[in-house]
Parts: sequence; C-alpha cells; structure tokens
Amino acid sequence: HIIIEVKKRGFVIMEKAFEELQIKDDFMFSVIMRNPKFCKPFLERILGIKISRIEYPKSQETIDISADAKSVRLDIYVEDGKETVYNIEMQTTENKNLPKRTRYYQGMIDLNILEKGDNYKDLKRSFVIFVCTFDLFGEGRHIYTFENRCIQNPELGLGDDTTKIILNTKGTIDDVTPEMKKLLDFIDGKEPEDDFTRELEEAVQSVRKNEKWRLDYMTLQMNYQEKYEQGYDEGDRKRAISVAMRMIEANKLSPEEIALYSGLTLEQVRELEKELQPV
Repeated sequence: HIIIEVKKRGFVIMEKAFEELQIKDDFMFSVIMRNPKFCKPFLERILGIKISRIEYPKSQETIDISADAKSVRLDIYVEDGKETVYNIEMQTTENKNLPKRTRYYQGMIDLNILEKGDNYKDLKRSFVIFVCTFDLFGEGRHIYTFENRCIQNPELGLGDDTTKIILNTKGTIDDVTPEMKKLLDFIDGKEPEDDFTRELEEAVQSVRKNEKWRLDYMTLQMNYQEKYEQGYDEGDRKRAISVAMRMIEANKLSPEEIALYSGLTLEQVRELEKELQPV
C-alpha cells in the first residue's frame, strides 16, 4: 500500500495508493495503452476507423527541441504505419488552458519530425487526443473535434492534416456510438458493460498485482516529491530575496537585521545591496 505524502508548512499532498489506481489515472492509462491489444481498439472506437497496426516509436515520449525550450512528455505516442501519428493524453484536472496545450503539443510533434531532417511536405497526419473527465466547453458533448477551416467558407478545409479531439466522459448528448459511450462511462468510473471495457478492467487489475509496476509507480511518485520540494525551496528563496530588497530600499535596517528577518545570509544581503546601488 503505497502513499506518498508531501508536507510543507501544514499542507499535505496525498498521492493515490497504487491499489486504487484506475484507468483514468495517468500512470495506469499509460501502462495499459502501451499494449497494442488495448491501444488499437481504443483509437478505433474514438475515431470510428479501422487501424491495421500501430507502432510505438517511444512510449511516454519526451520531445526536447532545444536545451532552452520546454520539453513535452506525451502520454501515448503511436504511429499506424500509414504516415499517421496519434498522441493520446488523459486529463482529470480541469484546465482552461487545454486548447493552448493541444497547439503546443502539435507544434512540438511537427518540430520533432523536422528535426530529424524531414521536409515539411513529409509531415505526417496527426491526431492530438485529450480524454477529459470533465466538460471543457460546457456543451454536454462527448466529443469535440477540431480542424483548421476557412472562416468565410467552413466547407473549405486548410488541408494541414492536423486534428485535435477533446473527449468528455461526462457528456449528456446522444452524439457517439453505444460502444464509445460505454468506453467513456468506464473511464469515468462506471462498471464495464461490454467485452472491451471488461478486458480493460481485467488489465487494470493485472497491473495492480504487478510488483514491477508498483515499484515504478513508487519511484515516479518519489521523483515528483523531490521536484515539488525543489520548486518549493526555490520559491522560498525568491520570496526571501524580494523581502530583503524591499528592506534595503527602505534603508531603515542594518544588513545584519535584514539577514535575520529575511533568512538570507549576510553575504547575500551585501550582494543585493551592491546590485541596488545607483550607477
């Protein structure tokens, strides 16, 4: 029973126990979708197409465009052998910036292909798919599909071969097939109602019993904890510097007093004083 706690200034962040992971949890979803037995029919239900086969260039692919750029970690990144790329992401926390994230992911996927020396004419058709456990747009739809089209003539597509799909497990409109509805209901926490969702449930139970995945999950959570603590410490340092700078500008306390009240060292305070001196 693995629970990672992060305690800072009275706040406690409690991660979900490994035995309680569901398919909508990022770790569980990523593990299960690594298996083409589940990933292929998952995509087929979402897109309403048949896929002959899928390939995994990298699972949990991280795309780094440059040392200075942010990296993109893709939950599931697969190709179908027919010049089409699929990126599937699970999203359980409501985030109004999600549309911008789809744009960012799309750009990084394209740049990653071009970095390998391909011509832009060789860019593959791509689908960026977010499976959300909330209704991002509030229209009650189970599926929102976006392509670039002419505003003056919506029938005219740009033809850039990019599609973004936002799925909503809490849709209320009758806008998807019964099979798709059962899949979304299962992701949302309901009982499996057909063969495929029962297979997914069995896969979830199998992962929960796997000691290797348990160890990987524990290691991942520990890494998250370390990054959180590093980020928190960095935030404390920046706040201390900000407080010290205001004290220096007020010119009412000695360097020793500023160091005492801000938590910085005396040497750090003196360095700040030098930086704030008029040229």
